[in-house]
Amino acid sequence: MEPMEADEMIKSDDKEKSETPILPECIYEEEPLENSSLSSCQSPDQLDQLNDYYDEDDISGNIKSWKLMVLEHGERPIIPSTPPVCIQTTNFQLIQLEDIKKAALQIERSIQVTPCMYTGSVKERGVLNILTSLKQIQQKKGVIVASDSNFSMAVAYHATELHIPVFVIMPSNTSVASVKMCRDYGAVVITFGGSTKDSRIHAQQLAKKNDYLFLEEEDSLEYVSGLGTMGLEIFRQVPSLDAVVFPAGGPCALLAGSAAALKQLCPQISVIGVQPESFPVLKHSLKVGHPVESQAGGGHLFYKDLSEPCSRKNTLQLVGQLVDKIVTVTEEDILIAMLRLLEYERATVDAEGAIGLAAIVAGKLPELKGKRVSVVLCSGNLSLPLLQQCIQRALTLDSQTCKFSLWIPDNARDMAKLLEVLDREVVRVLDIQKEHGFLTSKLFMTKVTCVTETRDKQQATQLRSALLERYPSLEWM
Repeated sequence: MEPMEADEMIKSDDKEKSETPILPECIYEEEPLENSSLSSCQSPDQLDQLNDYYDEDDISGNIKSWKLMVLEHGERPIIPSTPPVCIQTTNFQLIQLEDIKKAALQIERSIQVTPCMYTGSVKERGVLNILTSLKQIQQKKGVIVASDSNFSMAVAYHATELHIPVFVIMPSNTSVASVKMCRDYGAVVITFGGSTKDSRIHAQQLAKKNDYLFLEEEDSLEYVSGLGTMGLEIFRQVPSLDAVVFPAGGPCALLAGSAAALKQLCPQISVIGVQPESFPVLKHSLKVGHPVESQAGGGHLFYKDLSEPCSRKNTLQLVGQLVDKIVTVTEEDILIAMLRLLEYERATVDAEGAIGLAAIVAGKLPELKGKRVSVVLCSGNLSLPLLQQCIQRALTLDSQTCKFSLWIPDNARDMAKLLEVLDREVVRVLDIQKEHGFLTSKLFMTKVTCVTETRDKQQATQLRSALLERYPSLEWM
């Protein structure tokens, strides 16, 4: 048969194709391609022509690869006597629902059910129970709330979900993030007054004028029962439970409702509340026998709901009767707990969410050692700037970042020696600054300030000792 041009070969009919030896449907072992003049880049036209060689089998995944051999003109290929190595391809199988259900049963004892988050606050449990308990006529008229707390956020979200008109009155100094979040949830947000008290008075006036229902955190049956579902869920999910640790701010409906559930299900379970040392509102209220407001000032941005005035008398009485113990923790304890949750659980919580773990980490509850304990992480509402500030402060408290200053001669050689010391101590330099232009003493010397990253307190102490040996002027910050 006479040689055919390339175009004729491509257009050859099925009869001619059938005369070509049929190779086994398998994949040869891959071998590197030999260098040759054919390895040069192809022109775009030639690359487009390669598309004609693709067939449907290749596209569907049954792709075959072959060893390429470049032969001299007239040379015939040598077919190996041993059969090629074949790799069997399996057909794709759709995973059936029964398979997934079987897997769920296999792992359910060891894998925690992942919750679907909404507002990042436990208060939505009580809010949702209130809203769904309203009469239909009131749901049509709408509700109004006055605060920049998690309670307002929960009302904004769930009222919108239930198609209830919702209005939120916030003080004019409320953070932009809080205002935006409530608006994004679907509420009509109005900023009014310079304090929560001003906003509350304005909201009550609007409620009376327009027949809205004014909502606030209270000790109503619906609200406290809704929050009490937390205790019910914990009891169902954690067998052989010894104790549960809750946050215990001024609004203590979560603590009261959950304690009511747990103590009725199993009186032997210890219920413990934790409150900030700076705002011991609940502890003071229990001592005097009636709800009181916090007398301390400042810190509200960080503590938020934990620093709010105490709940009404009925909730306070529930706490007094059912809660076994209330302890206090410092701001430093809370920051370290927030850091531990980020490190070990990748959980971002605010002060209210971390305060329960803070009591355990700080050693305030030694009686729980070796016991089966549930710690409630109930709130995760932090603005990004505040979160960043908290992390930086916690890293410093935990000796994972260190800052120091010292004096060295103003030349490159002594700077290099300082860096050598830091390198020997295996610390990471996060920031380094030199200052000499505005110094009025120690001529021809420079003050160097460094921020370094260390593993723990032990390495930080070792770094400080190593620097003191060489630089008596060390100032450890």
